[in-house]
Amino acid sequence: MIFFKIKNWEYWPASMFYIPLLPYAFYLALKSRSFGFFSAVNPGIEGSGNGLESKFKTIELLPNFCKPKSLFISKNQNFGFIKNQLSSEKINYPLIIKPDIGFRGLLVKRIKNEKELYSYLNKYNSINLIIQEYIGFKNECGIFFYRLPSEKSGVITSLTLKKYLTVKGDGISTLEKLIKEDSRAQNYESLVLEINKDKLHLIVPKDEEIILNIIGNHSKGTQFINGNHLINNKLLSVLNSLNYKIDGWYYGRIDIKYNSFEELLNGENFKILEINGIIAEPTHIYDATKGSYFDALKSIKKHWYLIYKIGTTNKKLGLGAYTNLKYFCNTYFSYKKYLKEIAKLNSN
Repeated sequence: MIFFKIKNWEYWPASMFYIPLLPYAFYLALKSRSFGFFSAVNPGIEGSGNGLESKFKTIELLPNFCKPKSLFISKNQNFGFIKNQLSSEKINYPLIIKPDIGFRGLLVKRIKNEKELYSYLNKYNSINLIIQEYIGFKNECGIFFYRLPSEKSGVITSLTLKKYLTVKGDGISTLEKLIKEDSRAQNYESLVLEINKDKLHLIVPKDEEIILNIIGNHSKGTQFINGNHLINNKLLSVLNSLNYKIDGWYYGRIDIKYNSFEELLNGENFKILEINGIIAEPTHIYDATKGSYFDALKSIKKHWYLIYKIGTTNKKLGLGAYTNLKYFCNTYFSYKKYLKEIAKLNSN
């Protein structure tokens, strides 16, 4: 397993992708004469999407046709009130719950019934949360898009297809055995064993595929597949149309669930799960079957330059403002404090 992780950089720590590029980030800061040039990139999103923005407020920027039903749950909210809100918004089980501030699949969970919801809320009720309707479309992808404020059309720089963690039956083995013998599932063993605990004893019919987790994050086992070959003018037209309907969003990645790619190209039958800003990654770089680790670094560097270019342009046009070094430091320490709070809740 260790050799598997060394060979596949999708499992490497984030520091391996960002520390080598810190000198370049420092150069961009000097060039823009501000350590906060990134804060002007997405004026419609708090902090331009630096990871500490409210996901609920960001989702609210979406047009209704592609926005999932969402409910903001403030900390220490009464459970009876939450149940009434779910009924009022017609959000049924299963549903998705996650922190209002989160990243890389942090505490995202599919909730099957009221008992599971109560258990989750009882553990994490000291932080703000979001409940969303579960979107049943079978496919998911991440599309990275940017548009210079002075340009009418944007550019799609990355398309990542997401393959949920799956095992295939042999007609002999139990689901538990298949999980423990699968080279990829082994990396998420404790997680998927817990999610599928009610059916671990079942024999999986030959060639039947069992999806172990439907949360489309790498930390939950989802495989990121480079889909850049699918980028075309029809898809760009869909993204351009969306961009003009999302006030103050010029750069980032949207995570989409959709029925079929053909329908997505026609702007039909899809929902946007999240809008991500400057902290977003072009996740196709984590497909170790295409390109190299150094290609991944080049892609991140390219996107950092885009942050610089959009931020400085917005500043000149009066669309956004730079923050100072103090804000940058406060953001970092707020981020660290929040992670400690989450870690404490997980340990309880």
